[in-house]
Amino acid sequence: MKLIYLLAVLVLLAPVALGESLSLEEMLGAQDVYSFSVPAPQMDTQENSAREAFIDRYLALAQSLFEKANGRAQRAQYSGDIYVCKNFSVHIFRETCGDFAIAEYPDVPLIIPNNEKKEDCAPYVYGVKWQEVSAQEGNPFVEAASFRYNSDLSKAENERLAREFLMQVKRGDYFQMAANYYYGVGAHSMVFTADYDPATDSVMWTDSNMKGKSVNGVRYAYVQYDAQKDIDWFVEAFCRKKYGATIYRLREDIIFRE
Repeated sequence: MKLIYLLAVLVLLAPVALGESLSLEEMLGAQDVYSFSVPAPQMDTQENSAREAFIDRYLALAQSLFEKANGRAQRAQYSGDIYVCKNFSVHIFRETCGDFAIAEYPDVPLIIPNNEKKEDCAPYVYGVKWQEVSAQEGNPFVEAASFRYNSDLSKAENERLAREFLMQVKRGDYFQMAANYYYGVGAHSMVFTADYDPATDSVMWTDSNMKGKSVNGVRYAYVQYDAQKDIDWFVEAFCRKKYGATIYRLREDIIFRE
């Protein structure tokens, strides 16, 4: 019986005898090594959280209008029609900006600038940029990047710069261009729904009136959401003498309005 007891004790002690001896400090340290702790998630600042919420809201409204249209052309003839090009991007901004403000100017209502006047776009054509409005006046956008055709450079060099310009696109960016593209010639406004995708070399956006038709002399526009083209399609459209485009991005210090 004593032999059986002795053998049992040896079996229980064997793992300890075979392993290295640990001091109390080492054992306490080892508890940290083997604990199953989950790292605390990185919390967004209030500014980043509000900024993303703002982008989510105006893109969600654009998607809702796209789904409501259900592929049917919407009237885009008169100045008050929300489906007239820039009116569409302005509409989704104005309908969703009420809950947000700029941290530095929390009591100032947010606004979106109009396109710059034709004479103030010279030597470029109308539509390449917005009017300059300060944050103090309520403009929550900054010019993230711009492209203007440079006649002192070769066409190939201009195209390279235009491509680099478009590679900077981020979700929620507003885009203003003067272009000659497949569906028309002139100014056009849109909002990007995703970051530039290097895997497909493409961008995705939402807009209205890039495509359209006339019925009995009245213009009707098609709404797009998550439309996608490779960036060379855009390069071909606005990389022309006297043409160009600008990317506008929400400031980082957007907050929820109290």
